[in-house]
Amino acid sequence: MRFLPGLLAVALIALPSAGCSADTAKPASAEDKAFGDKVRAYILAHPEVLEEAIAKLQETRTAAADKANAVALAANRQKVERDPRDFVVGNPEGKITVVEYFDYRCPYCKMALPEIDKLVAENKDLRFVFKEFPILSPVSERAARAALGAKIQGKYLPVHNALMAEKNLDDAAIERILKANGVDVAKAKADGAAKEADAQLHEINALAKSTGVTGTPAFVIGDTLISGADMDAVKAAIAEQRKAS
Repeated sequence: MRFLPGLLAVALIALPSAGCSADTAKPASAEDKAFGDKVRAYILAHPEVLEEAIAKLQETRTAAADKANAVALAANRQKVERDPRDFVVGNPEGKITVVEYFDYRCPYCKMALPEIDKLVAENKDLRFVFKEFPILSPVSERAARAALGAKIQGKYLPVHNALMAEKNLDDAAIERILKANGVDVAKAKADGAAKEADAQLHEINALAKSTGVTGTPAFVIGDTLISGADMDAVKAAIAEQRKAS
């Protein structure tokens, strides 16, 4: 039965894991039953073929998702990279753009911040874009709105950094941070609650969903989407983008 491993891997994964169709109601023939018995016996004797098949399936699905994300990112490049409402650090005319989707309560976003600062300082051709993507809690959204309000007063970056540095972010901490950075709190709250802020946050959320961003942090470099605080992957994508340009 040396022919079975590859065939089994494909045949078993292709079968529905749960569910019915018109075909499933047909009685099995003697040949089908005999083949099924052989399949079962082989799997019991060689269960590792299932692991191999599942790994291959996951690899195929990941490749397909990466391709779909790249197509979506290319189609939405202007929205992803050049939304004038987003805050930009580094070289505003830089040839390489890195976009980060983040949440102020995300511990991995907080851990990535020092690496981001270092990355921007060491790469003078880098244009780094911040996208507010508050998905973890209502406090996350209130922090994002406070930052957008602070941006109107020219205080985005110090407020952003302070919100990221805050370990126990809550409403009291948000207000304290705004005051400590010379922000008019009442105005910032009003601006953060305005329809313009509503539209920006809604559009970022929709853009994230349409381009494969499902969590924070997420980084976009060209047509590459990196999920999680994998700064080595970010650096590698920057290097590839630099070669291409």
